[in-house]
Amino acid sequence: MRDTEDMAAEAAFDEVEEPSFSDPEDFVDDVDDEELLEDILRERPQEADGIDSVIVVDNVPQVGPERLEKLKNVVHKIFSKFGKITNDFYPEAEGKTKGYIFLEYTSPVQAQEAVKNADGYKLDKQHTFRVNLFTDFDKYVNISDEWESPEKQPFKDFGNLRHWMEDPDCRDQYSVIFESGERTGIFSNDVKEPILIEERARWTETYVRWSPKGTYLATFHQRGIALWGGEKFKQIQRFSHQGVHLIDFSPCERYIVTFSPLMDTKDDPQAIIIWDVLTGQKKRGFHCENSAHWPIFKWSHDGKFFARMTQDTLSIYETPVSEDVLCQRLMDFSWSPGDNIIAFWVPEDKDIPARVTLMQLPSRQEIRVRNLFNVVDCKLHWQKNGDYLCVKVDRTPKGTQGVVTNFEIFRMREKQVPVDVVEMKEGIIAFAWEPNGSKFAVLHGESPRISVSFYHVKNNGKIELIKMFDKQQANSIFWSPQGQFLVLAGLRSMNGALAFVDTSDCTMMNIAEHYMASDVEWDPTGRYVVTSVSWWSHKVDNAYWLWTFQGRLLQKNNKDRFCQLLWRPRPAILLSQEQIKLIKKDLKKYAKIFEQKDRLSQSKASKELVDKRRTMMEDYHKYREAAIQLYQEQRPLRLELRGGVDTDELDSNVDDWEEETIEFFINEEIIPLGDLA
Repeated sequence: MRDTEDMAAEAAFDEVEEPSFSDPEDFVDDVDDEELLEDILRERPQEADGIDSVIVVDNVPQVGPERLEKLKNVVHKIFSKFGKITNDFYPEAEGKTKGYIFLEYTSPVQAQEAVKNADGYKLDKQHTFRVNLFTDFDKYVNISDEWESPEKQPFKDFGNLRHWMEDPDCRDQYSVIFESGERTGIFSNDVKEPILIEERARWTETYVRWSPKGTYLATFHQRGIALWGGEKFKQIQRFSHQGVHLIDFSPCERYIVTFSPLMDTKDDPQAIIIWDVLTGQKKRGFHCENSAHWPIFKWSHDGKFFARMTQDTLSIYETPVSEDVLCQRLMDFSWSPGDNIIAFWVPEDKDIPARVTLMQLPSRQEIRVRNLFNVVDCKLHWQKNGDYLCVKVDRTPKGTQGVVTNFEIFRMREKQVPVDVVEMKEGIIAFAWEPNGSKFAVLHGESPRISVSFYHVKNNGKIELIKMFDKQQANSIFWSPQGQFLVLAGLRSMNGALAFVDTSDCTMMNIAEHYMASDVEWDPTGRYVVTSVSWWSHKVDNAYWLWTFQGRLLQKNNKDRFCQLLWRPRPAILLSQEQIKLIKKDLKKYAKIFEQKDRLSQSKASKELVDKRRTMMEDYHKYREAAIQLYQEQRPLRLELRGGVDTDELDSNVDDWEEETIEFFINEEIIPLGDLA
């Protein structure tokens, strides 16, 4: 029975007309092969004349036969990173190489990669490579002698990008992400309550970042990064980088680095891209072997150099394109915040001790080398101005058990960079320099016996222990940006314990708690500090609290599913040290103005009444200035009416005065003499 049903079904299927898969007669195919098969066509063999894989390297050292083999080994080591070299040619004349060479790769893509990455490579002080494709010579020869002016681009006015610096009350701004990332707001800080500047829904898809000087606000999107700025936070620039996860700015805000794990390809590195902020152009792409330690590129203080470490090799780049390589077994490195000096450390190798090296760039002069023994690990900590470098060295001394920590303090501003050593036998929890001073703080010990020690690097070559507080509930140190004051915080697992310390006399100004606090953020001036509980780390009690630097609680701001608060950075101060000293000298004069404003803000008068009074005062000043101007304009008319006599001043025309004595009878009283008796 079932076989009969199947046969009937097959017969019925055969009778159904087969659908047509042909295009209609008027169909127009508007999808080209490049759009449909872009990834496949990229690998398609290209027609070539055999020289597309050849590059020309100029500014190569001129050497004789005795040094030629060594030169070939150096060149091969540098250029084999970009692909397999199948042939090389070193032209010679009069027993020496001519200073340029030809290298051939297996494919044109490898040759292009070599040109992109090796052009501008600095071999030594006298030789910097210039690399070009052999096929580019025709292009350079046929350049027109007539100069064509570039097309003028329309000017885009984004407003005053530093407008928040002109706030008459010197209020700082900060960004807040809440409602689990659905809303982002920009607020102006005020003692009474935050002042909303701008708020938008779904402004970013993950989080936001301020640029180092506060000029731009960066938002994250699936398709890339957007920069916003100006008074109304208009979009200033976009960078298309699919699936971007992380970003970093150069200190000068000229460049932005983006990272995406989705975009990398073997022939076209796209994982890390460096962009020009002003033009939005891609400057260079890089492969990414490991994104666990971000930022992968570390910048010098002025943004002129940046460096990365891959497979024990430190590559240093000079913006915009050139590259220098230090081929050493490096473990870590860090730039000085005040000079173009890079510090790096190399681990022990058999009988060769570990060492810390300070190198000046671009000269590559080693200004200090410090040998270390029995090293387990090192951490590099620069003081904010680059005056000091602390190398935290974990060691296992021979004949002892356990790890001992040494703090090697390099005095960068003194001749020959002397080094002082502080030894601690307890475990180190945290270390932090005072930003604008010569003190540092160390959290050491194990819970519940955690101690904090304060040290002072003195000018006489000694390091003095100022104070030690024991039994502290803290795992983090947060210095004020201006120094002197700090917050010892026990974040997350320590339930948000807070201690506000004045290091000038090492006194505890206040001890408080923000339960389950996950973050601590100082404002740029060091007057206020924010503690917060982020929804990203804890799902309840999400809020941020505002404190004074002395530890007095000013505000509790509860935001639904609060995620992140970031203060807007301020650019470097433009005043000289002499001007700053003069301001400090006259501080009492300015303090009266600030105290008057503080009293006004703390009064019970409503904001509307205060604004009304301020408007009336401004109107009065305008009327008074207009009246004075009219009075001055009528001066010639007054002189004409009064015969040239200037009566504007009481003591005017003294020489023309005439003195007259006027006597007149007032009263007469007659008293008899008898009455006097």
